[in-house]
Amino acid sequence: MMEYRSLTESEINRDLFSHFIRHQRVVKCWRRDNGEWVMKDAPFIDDWSEADYKTLVSCLKNTVATGGYVYAAFCDCALKGFVSVEPELFGGKHKYLDLSSIHVSEDMRGQGIGTALFLASKTWAKAHGAEKLYISAHSAVESQAFYHKMGVR
Repeated sequence: MMEYRSLTESEINRDLFSHFIRHQRVVKCWRRDNGEWVMKDAPFIDDWSEADYKTLVSCLKNTVATGGYVYAAFCDCALKGFVSVEPELFGGKHKYLDLSSIHVSEDMRGQGIGTALFLASKTWAKAHGAEKLYISAHSAVESQAFYHKMGVR
């Protein structure tokens, strides 16, 4: 059974990610070609190094410390997904908040965790004055399909 909850700054550390599998095998990505978006072969493995985890922990701690949102999904007390939203409104009309990360552990993808995390981030952002979330996502076909399913254009 999944448990969803906000994280505190003190619980964000490297050990929190001990059962989190970042691994993603990317085969195709969206690329702009002659003015049109097309799928192209762009195979690679996306995974995090220890340096990446160190940066992630620092960034997530900062998000919480500055009043942002870090919300997580746990299965049997193991972290299996998380989302973060930065606290500062921006843009010409100050209507955006930055969805700085959303990740689901490889072993739990396709079970609705990403959807639950995304919807929670939208609710939090709206309650904190945002009209929209700013999303900068990878061009991998799977990543873009997720956002399309969420109604992101």
